Amino acid sequence: MSEKFDVTVIGGGPGGYVCAIRLSQLGLKTACIDSRDTLGGTCLNIGCIPSKSLLNLSENFHRAKNFEKIGIETGQIKLNLEKMMKNKDKTVTVLTKGVEFLLKKNKVTYFKGIGSFKSQNEISIINDNKETIIQTNKTIISTGSEPACLPGIDFDEKKILSSTGALSISSLPKKMVVVGGGYIGLEMGSVWSRLGTEVQVIEFLDHITPGMDKEISIEFLKILKKQGIKFELSTKIEKITKSKDGVIIETSNKEGNKNKFEVDLVLISVGRKPFTKNLNLEKIGVEVNQKGRIKVNKNFETNKKNIYAIGDVIEGPMLAHKAEEEGIAVAELIAGQSGHVNYDIIPGVVYTSPEVASVGKTEEQLKEKGASYKIGKFPFMANSRAKAIDEPEGFVKIIADSITDKILGVHIIGPHAGEMIAEISVAMEFGASSEDIARTCHAHPTFSEAIKEAALSVDKRQIHS
Repeated sequence: MSEKFDVTVIGGGPGGYVCAIRLSQLGLKTACIDSRDTLGGTCLNIGCIPSKSLLNLSENFHRAKNFEKIGIETGQIKLNLEKMMKNKDKTVTVLTKGVEFLLKKNKVTYFKGIGSFKSQNEISIINDNKETIIQTNKTIISTGSEPACLPGIDFDEKKILSSTGALSISSLPKKMVVVGGGYIGLEMGSVWSRLGTEVQVIEFLDHITPGMDKEISIEFLKILKKQGIKFELSTKIEKITKSKDGVIIETSNKEGNKNKFEVDLVLISVGRKPFTKNLNLEKIGVEVNQKGRIKVNKNFETNKKNIYAIGDVIEGPMLAHKAEEEGIAVAELIAGQSGHVNYDIIPGVVYTSPEVASVGKTEEQLKEKGASYKIGKFPFMANSRAKAIDEPEGFVKIIADSITDKILGVHIIGPHAGEMIAEISVAMEFGASSEDIARTCHAHPTFSEAIKEAALSVDKRQIHS
């Protein structure tokens, strides 16, 4: 007789393992299935965590090379890429083991293997050619996403890289092309640029970071160019071919001009797509949309009763924290509670230097809706903490309703923007106005004072600019 569970979660990434833990906390007998050797999904294994490790390590290397300018003399600075990669891998190993411990601690039964539907209430788990079948009352699909590639081109992770391959380059390339000017491409491009690679970004649109507030995007581009990253905007990839020594990328721009780039490596970062293969969704009749995303209702339930989906496999931004919120929400809904995700207040962060962070509406979105709004801005050039540590680039932009003063969106480019955006997320969750932020005492000297000053600026009463 196969083991029976109240709920089975297929996928052990941020959404899946968090969901499984919460289900177990709520008293439901829970199983979690994951096909990787280690838990944590793309984010922990080959995504957000290793990339942030490399971003930090490469930034330290870049700073060290410039220590002499600020009176710190250390002698010649050398890059040991092998040791840097080992440091990154160590971080990942520690955290993945931590997730496995958390499942055990919370009495979640963990199955390693490929999970698929035999029927609506039967899940097959294949591991090392051995099949285990479990019974389940409800199932939650949380299998995440994978990198998308260009038509007719395949990743080999040697010369033609996805973000996964870009995290494990064994020797420093002289030249690299990044196809795509989104978050992932710019983060990875920044890493290798800081370490000494000549990086060229090719973007089909006339701007980088699609969906970002345009004013922030323009400033971001200026800063990255100043850092030495080159850009070809409004440019289409015509052909990518591997050569003996590297890769040849042929392009054309909107004026019809053609160009050719001969580089060591190309990183293709043109987005991600839902990962649903091997699930047997067709067999049980779970519906997906044209983009391959699973259709769900407001309670995350598919068209098949007792089968749910969360995270990157459904609509919405492909972000780990969005998946986590959905995982907790669906667990609480299944347990008869009132799970909820506020999709208007999901922050996004680009972990370059400086960081870029945003939450809420962009100015372009509000213009499109015909909304009435007012704006306050404050530059880090006028922030004492930013000046003291010589990181004065960027600014805070607050958009508020012109009548109610309610905060509609905040966009930050500057030092520690990813941490600073949390203040705004909390404020917006509680319906705060710019006046509420302006009248809240902020410690001095801190970067967050720039948020207070931007809030004051909404009504033209900033103090320090």
